[in-house]
Amino acid sequence: MNIEQPHALDRRPMSAEPSSKTTAPSPDLGTRLRALTAHRATWPLLALVIILIVDGIIAPGFFTIRIVGGRLFGSPIDILYRAMPTALIALGMAVVIGSKGIDLSVGSIVAVVGATIAWRIHAGDPHFVILLTALAVGLLCGMWNGFLVAVLNIQPIIATLILMVSGRGIGLMINLIYGGTDPSFQSPLLQGLSVGSIGLIPTRLILFAGLFAVLWFVIRRTALGLFIESVGANAAAANLAGINARLVTFSVYLISGLCTAWAGIILTADVHTSDPVSVALFSELDAILAVVIGGGSLAGGRIYLGMTLLGALVIQTLATSILMSGLPPEYNLLVKAVVVLFVLLLQSNNARDAVFTIFRRRKG
Repeated sequence: MNIEQPHALDRRPMSAEPSSKTTAPSPDLGTRLRALTAHRATWPLLALVIILIVDGIIAPGFFTIRIVGGRLFGSPIDILYRAMPTALIALGMAVVIGSKGIDLSVGSIVAVVGATIAWRIHAGDPHFVILLTALAVGLLCGMWNGFLVAVLNIQPIIATLILMVSGRGIGLMINLIYGGTDPSFQSPLLQGLSVGSIGLIPTRLILFAGLFAVLWFVIRRTALGLFIESVGANAAAANLAGINARLVTFSVYLISGLCTAWAGIILTADVHTSDPVSVALFSELDAILAVVIGGGSLAGGRIYLGMTLLGALVIQTLATSILMSGLPPEYNLLVKAVVVLFVLLLQSNNARDAVFTIFRRRKG
């Protein structure tokens, strides 16, 4: 697992201190264990491993990967496959949260993007133009959120709530433009991006890897990532340092809108129909959970892209486990909430310190 690297601009030149023959004593086992438990990757990884072990017990052939129809097939591949839309949305959410914002409208943006795709396909547009139009719709939604937050200075949770409430209605209205009686469509290009494969690898995994690499480069190898984290940590101080906090805040919602548009293309092409009411339902909550499970703080100031991906995998693996266990559907969300709460408690320094204190008192 790719653990987050420090920002390129955070790097400092190595000091030219003379080497010393005396070596510092190595930390004892207790110190190492405490450092291991304090690392942000430990508990999400442990949770993922435990869930996978349980899956392996429930379904003995869970880890079997085979080639079917010229592509990889199996439960681990299916988890990666199903997690990609949530992971894409979560990456954009991680950037927004890094700026101390929030974007509750991502599910509705997916609905608007899907309705736009169905509308333009029925209108007979070239499918590559439709792909660009769908991305432009995501950017437009991001511009709207960014305008409300950065220009009008409306609180992010309220600003994005407006599009969250209205977006699915906008999607239904777009469906009515062409009658809305048959929102299904066929698009070799879009369905190739969603459910196709290149060689043995599903296309959406390759697409996600490319988008992740681009976003990682922007956040970790350009000044924009440092600016976003600076604004998230202290917008007033960032302004005094010469950073245009409004422009930076506006840009994070553009990034979120673009990432969400890609997720909307994948989800809509997967079912090749426009369903504004139920598509990407609760995806904003899953995206926020993925960021938080990955160690992100709603207080802003840091962006963990790799850990956010890990959080999305934990959520999807858990969803797959619940389905495999045969639990009635009404228990799914409850079990999911309990497991996520357990992971967050393990990540909490206060909760761990309280547990260690109880054990020490009992031993004493």
